[in-house]
Amino acid sequence: MTLVLSIKTASKALLANKTRSSLTMLGVIIGVAAVIVMIAIGTGAQQTISQQIASIGSNLLIIIPGSTTSGGLRMGFGSKPTLTLDDARAIEQECDAAQYAAPIFPGTAQVVYGNQNWSTLVSGVTPDYEEVRGWKPVKGRFFSRLEMDGAVKVCLLGQTVVKQLFGDSEPLGQIIRINKVPFRVIGVLVYKGQSPLGQDQDDAILVPLTTAMKRLFREELPGVVRYIMVKAKSIERMAEAEEQIRTLLRQRHGLSREEQEDDFSIRNLSEMMAAAEQSARVMSFLLGAIASISLIVGGIGIMNIMLVSVTERTKEIGIRIAVGARERDILSQFLIEAVVLSVSGGLFGLLLGIGGAYLIGHFFGWPILVTGPAILLAFLFAAAVGIFFGLYPARRASKLHPIEALRYE
Repeated sequence: MTLVLSIKTASKALLANKTRSSLTMLGVIIGVAAVIVMIAIGTGAQQTISQQIASIGSNLLIIIPGSTTSGGLRMGFGSKPTLTLDDARAIEQECDAAQYAAPIFPGTAQVVYGNQNWSTLVSGVTPDYEEVRGWKPVKGRFFSRLEMDGAVKVCLLGQTVVKQLFGDSEPLGQIIRINKVPFRVIGVLVYKGQSPLGQDQDDAILVPLTTAMKRLFREELPGVVRYIMVKAKSIERMAEAEEQIRTLLRQRHGLSREEQEDDFSIRNLSEMMAAAEQSARVMSFLLGAIASISLIVGGIGIMNIMLVSVTERTKEIGIRIAVGARERDILSQFLIEAVVLSVSGGLFGLLLGIGGAYLIGHFFGWPILVTGPAILLAFLFAAAVGIFFGLYPARRASKLHPIEALRYE
């Protein structure tokens, strides 16, 4: 029997029991749709995390000051001012694996423009910050090294600050007041979105580091910065850069004895990125695995219905064997019936899953990403389920003895 004839025979047998075939397909439809939706949710979440991590910057090390102890209580990293502007310059000049070093002095300030005001994060930075964070102006320009050395009162605004203070008006060239100090807006920063911790990165203002120290936050210790961001020359040289920075800072801070603890801490953002992306991948895999259970349940339904079909058509099988049908002809007919059920259910499930994924993303605001590999995987899995669960009923039908089959009532 040819494959085309086998498919026609299988299709006629399934159409003869439309209701039963439809209910059997329903399990596969729901299973495939569930797999598509779960993988779309997991993949969307993974992509969102990757985008948020990428928005911070690449090849980054963050150096934060050490901890201080007061009354027997250790206050934690960042509580002791141990990092300086000169430390950042030394890192950039003496650490071969480090490409840029950007000292940062942040603080919260009230910003006023006209009759609008807004509380936001104001960070004093150097011009290298533009390269370290990959945060370039979408309008205007970044301030120059000369403007930083002269503590000029200029600033760049994040998108959220622009929206809150200016609405649809043009901010470039306007004068705003930060903690009552007038600043001229020279640039608007490109949109960054949320950080991996859920913070709005666009709710920020950048000013020259020296301006922040001398005119805004009045740091009592000259030259001290809150933390330093370092960009390594490549992802492969992150560990080398970290070791070079640790050695240099220990020398500069007089920590010559091995038993002396570092008075600073170095955080490798690449390791944090890898951990976050791995967590997202595991979540995506688990969601897909859970959804696959419903597809297996649908496969069990196919096997049950095919066993019933074999029992009902025992006499038909006996007649076909008696007139010359071979064992493989009977096997292929029932196996094709199972595959047709699973593949048809898979096609309907794909449509339902894709539509359901986008509806969930629309109504709940979740990040959704339907990919070609996910669709192909779900469809192939549905076909495999049909073959696997249809094989036993098909073999049972093909092994029937013709005399016993003809006598069956």
